[in-house]
Amino acid sequence: MTFPVVGMVGGGQLARMTHEAGIPLGIRFKLLSDTPQDSAAQVVGDVVIGDYRDLATLRDFARGCDVITFDHEHVPTEHLRALEADGIPVRPGPDALVHAQDKGVMRAKLTEIGAPCPRHRIVSDPADVERFAAEGDGFPVILKTVRGGYDGKGVWFVRSAKDAEEPFRAGVPVLAEEKVDFTRELAANIVRSPHGQAVAYPVVESIQVDGVCDTVIAPAPGLSDELSAQAQELALRIAKELDVVGHLAVELFETADGRILVNELAMRPHNSGHWTQDGAITSQFANHVRAVLDLPLGDPRPRAEWTVMANVLGGDYPDMYSAYLHCMARDPQLKIHMYGKDVKPGRKVGHVNTYGDDLADVRERAAHAAGYLRGTITE
Repeated sequence: MTFPVVGMVGGGQLARMTHEAGIPLGIRFKLLSDTPQDSAAQVVGDVVIGDYRDLATLRDFARGCDVITFDHEHVPTEHLRALEADGIPVRPGPDALVHAQDKGVMRAKLTEIGAPCPRHRIVSDPADVERFAAEGDGFPVILKTVRGGYDGKGVWFVRSAKDAEEPFRAGVPVLAEEKVDFTRELAANIVRSPHGQAVAYPVVESIQVDGVCDTVIAPAPGLSDELSAQAQELALRIAKELDVVGHLAVELFETADGRILVNELAMRPHNSGHWTQDGAITSQFANHVRAVLDLPLGDPRPRAEWTVMANVLGGDYPDMYSAYLHCMARDPQLKIHMYGKDVKPGRKVGHVNTYGDDLADVRERAAHAAGYLRGTITE
């Protein structure tokens, strides 16, 4: 029997963990990576080093692959259309992926299908930003470059037209959004297959620090059953309307007046779903592999009452391995996931998962382990 080959474009930690999820199924992976040192390139057996922005490189890479998927959204849309024209299944396809690539396209489509969003529009210059602010409640407003931003990059909090000058220097369209009065950030993670089967994970709370995801709590504490179901149904509807195949993360604002608004979309495994590795019956990575191969999807239900994921960020303490002794002895249930990256201040180099019946205890264990690995906690 010949097992399929999944071609993964992008060599980061998401590709590394997706490859790991395919190993028990005997799924073969082929990786297109920028460098041999990339996180996934260290562990995948079949690695091609090349530039995903070059169509010839993509076409050569795709030969021998049964399906192409991604650990980022940056492959040019026209290149993906060319692969499809060559007969290569691309999942998610370019018509779906463009909504994760271009925030302007995303907002237009979400508005068209009636998904709740912050007030927004494309703006042309700082004076236009001032007009946008005047059309609502005034400054401050949020400005985003429509392509290329992540982890707080490409996003500006502006208090005046003068503050709005920098985003336009990149020479790409800029999206203006109202500053939402939100109480917290949520994420609804779903997975959808080509024949339309879909599963929804519990809605989680995502806690950001300096624009970077710090902690994820599954399920979101105190979220009403009504709002949780609304968020899951919204994510499932977006996936269907956009014809998403694979994992979709819908990042949400929970507003002070009890509504949810769509913040961002990601069409790949996502940081807000890392808890599923140890906290769900079937992880986001395993279900993404199943979806792109059109296999029946796995059970997304949680294994424990609470699971907490804490990102491990690089600091001034590069020898994280020596911290394992303390962390593992202190918490034998702790799950550590490291990405094989060089430790640099502020860089995501891994995450930890904890789980149990007492939320305060689970949160403390995750925070302690992440802090000790980083070196900000020493006892």
